[in-house]
Amino acid sequence: MRYEFRIAGIVSDTLASAFSELDRVPTAEQTLFFGHVIDDAHLYGLLTRFQALGLRVIEMRQLPV
Repeated sequence: MRYEFRIAGIVSDTLASAFSELDRVPTAEQTLFFGHVIDDAHLYGLLTRFQALGLRVIEMRQLPV
């Protein structure tokens, strides 16, 4: 499964390194992370990491394969 995560604000390189399995695209006011998510445990793990690092997920969606 491929997912996209929209994060509020610009995520620094240091914080983004915690998500090495995802690609990152900064925009004017948000940062997009996207990539393959292996299973539900991986998905919930990513969400937990975002939260633990103080990053606010604005939107999460599954992308077409």
